[in-house]
Amino acid sequence: MTTPIDIDSLLERERAHLRRVSPGEAARALAEEDALLVDIRYAALRDRDGAIPGALIVERNELEWRMDPQCAHRAPETTDHDRLVIVVCNEGYASSLAARSLQALGLHRATDLVGGFQAWAAEGLPVSR
Repeated sequence: MTTPIDIDSLLERERAHLRRVSPGEAARALAEEDALLVDIRYAALRDRDGAIPGALIVERNELEWRMDPQCAHRAPETTDHDRLVIVVCNEGYASSLAARSLQALGLHRATDLVGGFQAWAAEGLPVSR
């Protein structure tokens, strides 16, 4: 039987395997590399706050199926296991766990955005309403 841990401990453990990126680093990766930004926020948050232009919208409950390059239901943008994938949630918590799930599928460069969409917007980076 596994000893249960609390969510803060789980988050800390999983983040130890990520090289998380700041909003500025994510913007540079989008401009200079073939990075893919994946917004996992639900529609109500996107409707309320806007979206990052060019981000692939994949709600959290579909993420693994849409991002697995070997899956018949993958998104067209999911071309191989070597692409830098930056997962974005609202504040940078759920995205850490989601990025680790993508790493388990072999997307070894998957990571997440520190502070999530809210940090991106606070930095004054592009947002479409």
